Parts: sequence; C-alpha cells; structure tokens
Amino acid sequence: MTTDTDTGSVSTASLRAVHTDAAPAAVGAYSQAVCAGDLVFVSGQLPIDPATGEFAGPGVREEAAQSLRNGAAVLEAAGSGIGHVVKTTVLLADIADFAVVNEVYAEVFSGGVLPARAAYQVGALPKGARVEIEFVGVVAR
Repeated sequence: MTTDTDTGSVSTASLRAVHTDAAPAAVGAYSQAVCAGDLVFVSGQLPIDPATGEFAGPGVREEAAQSLRNGAAVLEAAGSGIGHVVKTTVLLADIADFAVVNEVYAEVFSGGVLPARAAYQVGALPKGARVEIEFVGVVAR
C-alpha cells in the first residue's frame, strides 16, 4: 500500500479483493476479503455451508466450526492460511456459548503463536446466526 505523504491518502492500486466459491458469497456490498500489501482482512464469516447455502448445525459447535472453515477457505484464496492469522474477532449472539466456541477455536488455533482475539456478545447476527468470525492474516511469502 502506498501513501501520498502530502495528502495522507492511500493508493488503491495495492488493494485486491478476494473471492472463492469455497466460502459463502458476500451477502451485501463488501468483499469476502481484501488484501492490502502483506495483510489480508477477511470479512466476518457466518456458519453457512457453501455447498448447501444453509447454516451448519444443529448447534453452536457446528456453527463455529463452519465459520472457521469458511475463514480458512478465504484465507487460502488470498494466499494466506490459518497459520498466518494474527487477529480474530468472534461475535456471539449469546456469550454463554463462549466456552463451546472456544473449544472449537482451540482445535484450529493451537501451538506456536496464537492470534490475538476479541470476543463479543452482540444484539443479533445476520440471518439469525449464533456465531460470526472475522480474521486478519499475513499473506504468505
């Protein structure tokens, strides 16, 4: 990403939208992910199975696992991967689900340097989801 030092503006020439059919399509005016220099910013991933268009289920464990699979697919399409994630944000419809989601999360992120993370209970998630996860990663070189 380049910055004009006189105006402080950022050139969009180094921004790249990422799309993969291995994860659900964006449900609004946004990209599945955007690469900016060596970073990839993955939009929040709902627990939608891209093969069926339906939520994984029946419980929050399956929803969390699907959201993580979707994020991994987008990261791979961006030239990154789960092992290159530096930050995640976990959004929960009910914070009481945190322990279960954390168990599934720990199966994916274990050992080495774990990503920084924030987890929040929110008023509601799109389409009635119980979990949504966004990722920030480094593009593998």
